[in-house]
Amino acid sequence: MRVLVTSARPYDKTFLDCANQGVHKLQYLESILDRNTAPLAAGFPAISCFVDDILDGPVLSILAKGGTRLLALRSTGFNHVDLDSAANLGITVMRVQDYSPYSVAEFALGLILALNRHLHKAYNRVREENFLLDGLMGFDMHGKTVGIIGTGKIGLALARILNGMGCSLLGHDLWENPQCLELGMKYVELDTLLSQSLITSLHIPLTSQTYHLINADRLQKMPDCAILINTSRGALIDTKALVDALKAKRLGGAGLDVYEEETALYFRNFSDEIITDDLFSRLLTFPNVIVTGHQAFFTREAMKTIAETTIENLSDFEAGRANKNIVGPVSP
Repeated sequence: MRVLVTSARPYDKTFLDCANQGVHKLQYLESILDRNTAPLAAGFPAISCFVDDILDGPVLSILAKGGTRLLALRSTGFNHVDLDSAANLGITVMRVQDYSPYSVAEFALGLILALNRHLHKAYNRVREENFLLDGLMGFDMHGKTVGIIGTGKIGLALARILNGMGCSLLGHDLWENPQCLELGMKYVELDTLLSQSLITSLHIPLTSQTYHLINADRLQKMPDCAILINTSRGALIDTKALVDALKAKRLGGAGLDVYEEETALYFRNFSDEIITDDLFSRLLTFPNVIVTGHQAFFTREAMKTIAETTIENLSDFEAGRANKNIVGPVSP
């Protein structure tokens, strides 16, 4: 089957070619998929998309007219896809339901430790031959309370790591995970978790219910020294409210691997250009904020699984086989 792989980077080609072994005819397009590039997909029955591709109704209409019948997402999240339009146009959507939960959980821990122990500041200081310790004091993780919002596979992986470090665990989710309960996690209401946690880490999907889950009111409930970590989806946090809280010194720090307007920024090189997103630029000015470019998933193990699952989805669709990775419209 002919497949157009959009938002394709060299590492995507490496892992997809290895998993494909010549089964499908993969053609790579570095550009994102949007209204301008959608006509390039004409004649491709399948498209393999990434999180920065714009898959709204108008784009899907162009794809359907060009003969596209499958969107094979190289991601777990599908909030960037208009699922209702896809269903109406007869386009099947498949995702990578599972890949290494450890990649994201370990990255979240890395952000926690970097912010707590000021590793980013220490690194830059030593490069300037400044070996003073002033302003670099952190705290022991042992015995501290960490709140995990979303206790699925990634949340569980992080909970296991933190349990091993001697942390006290609070959880919030629609369903209590028995494996988290075995670790001693206590499930509480969201506001209770925020008010009692020194560190809060987000591990939930972006839906209409979770959009701006962390807003001005909820940021006010967090302790002044609290650390907020987001490795899930940017729009879980109201960025303007976060900036206001940081300006008012209402937070100890924030580690953000995602940003709610990241589609126009991430997975591109702007080093020789001026970023016009003032809110994003303001985030970068805070010494207690670490921003990374949606790389939490980016390990060899995760990329291997993503590639293999994508090829499996393509093959199953071509053969008319259903599998667990098919995504349908979300009920209101």
